[in-house]
Amino acid sequence: MSRPERFAKHEFVPGHVLVTGASGGLGSALACHYAAPGIHITLWGRNEDRLARTASLCEAKGATTSVRAFGLTDHDRALSLLGEADAARPLDLVILNAGVSDIRPEGAVTERVEAVWEAALVNYAIPVALATEAASFMAGRRRGRIALIGSVAAHHDLPFATAYCSSKAGLARFSTCLHAAMTPSDVGVTLIEPSYIDTAMSRRLDGARPFLVTPEDAARRIARAIGRGQAVLVFPAVFLLLKFVSALMPRRIAHRLLRMARVKQNAR
Repeated sequence: MSRPERFAKHEFVPGHVLVTGASGGLGSALACHYAAPGIHITLWGRNEDRLARTASLCEAKGATTSVRAFGLTDHDRALSLLGEADAARPLDLVILNAGVSDIRPEGAVTERVEAVWEAALVNYAIPVALATEAASFMAGRRRGRIALIGSVAAHHDLPFATAYCSSKAGLARFSTCLHAAMTPSDVGVTLIEPSYIDTAMSRRLDGARPFLVTPEDAARRIARAIGRGQAVLVFPAVFLLLKFVSALMPRRIAHRLLRMARVKQNAR
């Protein structure tokens, strides 16, 4: 399928796309979705081998790629590389997909402090800094889109995943605030809040994963929302309903029900 056909339904056609967490299932699927002749994809991730595979898939579809293997906890390097990528070729679309997930160890009262710190950095602080910097570049050109990958967990007080839920809740509020701030500058900001996607992260959970979607299906939904300039996308749609139910339910009842959940996580 040609580039014009692929983007015919979208008003926004990116020439340079940056994807963080591109060595994971969703990040790889997003990179491949946008890959086409004339498009450059910058891939960031922690696993060099998986990044190379994603780059090969993108190049097979006619795109050119740049690969940077590092962890997002290195915030100075992340901001420096963002500036380098934009200077080499102005960024049209930045997808901040990288994230970490951890839950309270079985039998413990709280989560590990190290896991809490990592979630705060990777799920909130670093994406916020990168989105702010990218928005400043794009605002000067009056063109660009930023997508932040959150989670439906942001709307629920999961007692076994306090760091994950709170980091995603903070990211959600930042995203909608940035959307309000950047609209006059013609820079689109989209918050993506998916439920279970069939990735290595969700496979670590020992239990049911209702309404599971594939990374490719998720990538298509996300690209449509970005193309439309949609402020928030929650999927599958049933979780939008659950978001409102949770907001209306008395907190003491919601907490009692959530404490009954027994969720386990396999080792990485």
